[in-house]
Amino acid sequence: MTTNPPHSSAASPRTTPSSPAAAPTPVPVPAARPGPSGLSRTVLGSGPGLLLAHGAGGGFAANFGPVVQGLAERYRVVGPDLPGSGGTPRAERPLELDALADDLVATAVEEGLESFAVSGYSLGTALAVRAAARHPRRVRALVLTAGFAYPSPRFLLAARLWRRLLAEPERDRLAAYLFLFGLGSTAADGMDRAAVEAALEEAARTVPPGTDEQVALLDTLDVREDLGRLRVPVLSVSTTEDALVSPFHQRQLSEGIPGAVTAELPTGHLPFAERPAQWLHLQREFLDRVLHGAGGADGGQLS
Repeated sequence: MTTNPPHSSAASPRTTPSSPAAAPTPVPVPAARPGPSGLSRTVLGSGPGLLLAHGAGGGFAANFGPVVQGLAERYRVVGPDLPGSGGTPRAERPLELDALADDLVATAVEEGLESFAVSGYSLGTALAVRAAARHPRRVRALVLTAGFAYPSPRFLLAARLWRRLLAEPERDRLAAYLFLFGLGSTAADGMDRAAVEAALEEAARTVPPGTDEQVALLDTLDVREDLGRLRVPVLSVSTTEDALVSPFHQRQLSEGIPGAVTAELPTGHLPFAERPAQWLHLQREFLDRVLHGAGGADGGQLS
């Protein structure tokens, strides 16, 4: 899911790091390229391995583009696109969580990463959990943002409506849905009419062709049994104004994982659009600690 609000510099004392990471200076990102796993991927940076798993209706660039340069300063980043997103062709059959998790891991291995952390966003959190459960010798740590282990009936209703709107020939109602479920109230209510219209146009224009198949995964998704078996460091980042993946889901996820570290971001479902510098900081602080064996270089708060 993607849409573009205005950037807000407002900070919450409870969740903002004391010296937050500055947003990195944008530089060209290498073009995505295909590989044996079937997933197009972008690779950049050096250091410990970091595999990125994007959300339904998104893509590597859409969901991680605002923070990937900051991540690549410290890690070797592999960012695949799921079927029907970015440069990856649509699937010819329904998507399966196990197969997708295996393909994500295979993509990282194809790029020379023997072991790596996984940062998952939204649907990508379930993929990250399943990847860690199926490949425990590969996955070293998890960052789970706006995550869930199992969709509630309310969440499934939202997903069903999403798919119905995808089937309509016009995109205006779909764009409104994405706007209302995507942005947090703080970001959305701070936009003027022109900014809202621009965000709606952008949302309508950038729907990946494989969104329907990706959202359909929710009908069978359930990683609750995997949570208690995880034996790697886990950071769960809760997006506290999230209308799509509610705080209920995010608590269910983090509370099911032994020893999970939790942090909060005062955003809706789009932390990369609403507070990218804070999201980058939380990821780097945690990953520096577990991959480099150091305290967070940026300072900050985790709980």
